Amino acid sequence: MSAYGRALERDASLAAVALGRALRAAGLPVTPDRSVTFAGTTALLDPRERRSLYWAARLSFVTARDQLAVFDAVFAQVVDGVHDPADARRTDRAQPPPPAAPRRQPAVRHGPPATRAASDGRRHGAETLAGPGEPRTLPVGISASDLERLAHVRLDELDDVELHLVGDLLRRLAVATPPRRTRRARAAHRGEHLDLRATLRRARRTGGDPVERLRRQRRERPRRLVVLLDVSGSMAAYARAYLLLLQGAGRGARAETFVFATRLTRVTRALREGRARSAVERASAAAPDWAGGTRLGEALREFNDGFGRRGMARDAVVVVLSDGWERGDPALLAREMQRLARLAYRIVWVNPRAAAPGFAPVTGGMSAALPYVDELVSGHTVAALDAVVQAIGRHR
Repeated sequence: MSAYGRALERDASLAAVALGRALRAAGLPVTPDRSVTFAGTTALLDPRERRSLYWAARLSFVTARDQLAVFDAVFAQVVDGVHDPADARRTDRAQPPPPAAPRRQPAVRHGPPATRAASDGRRHGAETLAGPGEPRTLPVGISASDLERLAHVRLDELDDVELHLVGDLLRRLAVATPPRRTRRARAAHRGEHLDLRATLRRARRTGGDPVERLRRQRRERPRRLVVLLDVSGSMAAYARAYLLLLQGAGRGARAETFVFATRLTRVTRALREGRARSAVERASAAAPDWAGGTRLGEALREFNDGFGRRGMARDAVVVVLSDGWERGDPALLAREMQRLARLAYRIVWVNPRAAAPGFAPVTGGMSAALPYVDELVSGHTVAALDAVVQAIGRHR
């Protein structure tokens, strides 16, 4: 075992900081949270396996292709013992390691999102990446063993380290809603309507003869995405992972996000601002009844009265993430779901209990809401969340 491997066994955090500082001194944009990611990953690895350490460090620290040559040089020097991890304590004397001969790397074509590859490593194909030792065939952007295993573990069974590992996959899920046609139109070569005014203006060039007929087509925009997340006691373990997914959806699909248990709390701004961990902490702090009881009907009535009928839910895709346990009156939930169904384009209900063998929607809340739900999916694992993304993007 190398000196760096022994340092990992003694103190993983110190060894991760040492590698991060060496990379930052060599010019890579390494931040403290990337060192934390690498330290958490090493807990699942054997320090004696250099190849595993290489890929864990590469996925943690490298953010662009042009950084690979510097990373390989620094990693070889640190792990092979040229750089002593104990030097991390002496920051005043830290010097960048001398550059080594850059190793030629094959061109990596960035394929589909890494989350889809994690759920099925063979779905989008693979590429041969040259790492230390012989080449390996890996789906681009993920490590083969840990992330593929975690992709099929129930979200409520993930510990903090495992959730940190899959967090980046959850945030990369390409959540997109189906498009809607607006009232505005634009010029198009093969548009559906004749642009009479533009055609007559163009006809002035040809003596009033409309030789060229111009056409227009209505613009399309993605539909609004509204998410209601149950953070009651029965859903608290899933809510941690769902908030990471919603943080990516809030930035990509501009989702409006609410959390509820006994009351409704809007957390859209908290999820759009800052880094992932701080955003999740702000979102949980903004919900005063986190891990409390569940009153689905009252939460939906508050949303319909305060946001839905004012335009937020109109012609939007509404996603409810809840197991359907209801402490209030199921009749109230049925009435509010009926109101919501009149406004929304589609309602997708994500129930992690739906994946259990012999599941039947017989609970009071779930049975009352089901007649107004367009699609029921489980979303109980990272791999199952792919079905959630497909349901959000599906046309009615």
